[in-house]
Amino acid sequence: MDKLEEIIYKHALLNAIKHKGSANPKAVMGSIMSKEAELRSRASEIGPLSGKIVAKVNALSKEEQKSEMEKYDVHVETKKHSKKVKGLGELPGSHKNVVMRFAPNPSGPLHIGHARAAIPNSEFVKKYNGKLILRIEDTDPKRVFEPAYQMIQEDLEWLGVKPDEIYYQSDRFEIYYKYAEELIEKGKAYMCTCDSKDFKELKDNCKPCPHRDNTIEENLKLWKEFPEMEEGQAVLRVKTDIKHKNPAIRDWVAMRIVNQEHPKLGNKYKIYPMMNFSVAVDDHLMGMTHVLRGKDHLANSEKQKYLYNHMGWEVPEFIHYGRLKMTDIALSTSKAKAGIESGEYWGWDDPRLGTLRALARRGIQPEAIIELMKEIGIKMNDSSVSWKKIYGLNRHIIEDKVNRYFFVPDPMKVSIPLKDNMIIKRPLHPDYLERGERELLFDGEAYIPKKDFKDGLVRLMDAVNLDLKDENASYHSSSFEDAREHHASIIQWVPLKDNVKVKIVMPDASTVTGLAESDIKELKVGTILQFERFGFVKLDSKNDNEITFYYAHK
Repeated sequence: MDKLEEIIYKHALLNAIKHKGSANPKAVMGSIMSKEAELRSRASEIGPLSGKIVAKVNALSKEEQKSEMEKYDVHVETKKHSKKVKGLGELPGSHKNVVMRFAPNPSGPLHIGHARAAIPNSEFVKKYNGKLILRIEDTDPKRVFEPAYQMIQEDLEWLGVKPDEIYYQSDRFEIYYKYAEELIEKGKAYMCTCDSKDFKELKDNCKPCPHRDNTIEENLKLWKEFPEMEEGQAVLRVKTDIKHKNPAIRDWVAMRIVNQEHPKLGNKYKIYPMMNFSVAVDDHLMGMTHVLRGKDHLANSEKQKYLYNHMGWEVPEFIHYGRLKMTDIALSTSKAKAGIESGEYWGWDDPRLGTLRALARRGIQPEAIIELMKEIGIKMNDSSVSWKKIYGLNRHIIEDKVNRYFFVPDPMKVSIPLKDNMIIKRPLHPDYLERGERELLFDGEAYIPKKDFKDGLVRLMDAVNLDLKDENASYHSSSFEDAREHHASIIQWVPLKDNVKVKIVMPDASTVTGLAESDIKELKVGTILQFERFGFVKLDSKNDNEITFYYAHK
């Protein structure tokens, strides 16, 4: 039983059990068209096959049908007990010796959209004790950004994705040539020297290229001459259904000439494989059992199945997920690269970008991105993600871990007569007193945020109550009960004589400057903390005059 027959068989078994042992061919067909999106283009083939397989299933006794269901791991879902799958769920097909891959193009570092693919692949492999392959797909020299080779692996390390094997497609050209030649020898591929416009007109009208019927010998001769030709003079095409309803699938290109130096290969090769050819060859040779990709690859999956069938290879399980939509974030690698080159962005970790290194610089934890992608799952529906969601997940991870400090943006001085200096002790974290305290000296002079200087009573947190009026301050009391009775605002402050200058880079690349308590001078670069009443920040750099932080979120 081949793969298609097995799928139909499973649907027929389900339908039979639901209807007292008697499956209906039309219902089985409808179930397949509804739940197996990638098979809809094969409806004309599935229809007659369904009738035969349904007859086979109906000839079984109910006990035999149940036995077959157990054998093929088929489960009946009822409306009463069915539950919406949360998270990643289960992979279809066999879970033995699972092999999956993450296969980025090295056009730049990874962004949050790449995590949409990297994390589910990694999580499934861990779940089934399988193997994860990182395959760098660098067969288009026009899209290769050489530093990305290293950046991709750094980003995956930050994300916690650990591949078992790493391959570079630029190292595998001789393998692709071998299989291209084998495909020609099977009569399943041909050399086409049509002008691209002429071929498009033929293809769009379901007419074959005049070279399609060339002999194997003629195609092999042109294949040998291929490297001596000019770009656009010829291509190698894979034979498909020339009348396929999707013109893009009709006799797709497997190999073409590229006259451009490759960052890794230089000018060693001139014949370059197209993505669908190199990907299918590699997925087969690397033993891929499940291929997880966006639904924009539905047509590519179908193209690749032709190659699998031509070569007699087993087709892996293709799983397609919906698009990830994000607002107010730059995810386009090409636009980000252009912005960096023009000076609009100052680097790949500019806070306005959606790269993983930009998120990391701001203090977003990899666990937050992992949890987000697990929640989204691999459903076909598109998913919209907001910053609010990311911030909520990140806050849940870091809130208990990070210590608290005072920060005063746009500082304004207040001064009152004070008989004795006060040592104010504040816990590093109010819920974890065992972490210790920091001490602030209040000697009657301090800085407070300018926005908090409003006529009326305010309380300097854990210190004194002040009457503010016309930019002047006077002592009121030290009682917290007085402050509460007068509904006084409680504001943070820093000592006048013991503080440090701070600059905070915001998500829109603007900056907020101010003063913070001096204890932060002892913190290490990379430390995440919370400035009370301001938000979570990550210490980015230090010098003698100023400490720079990147803002994460409230």
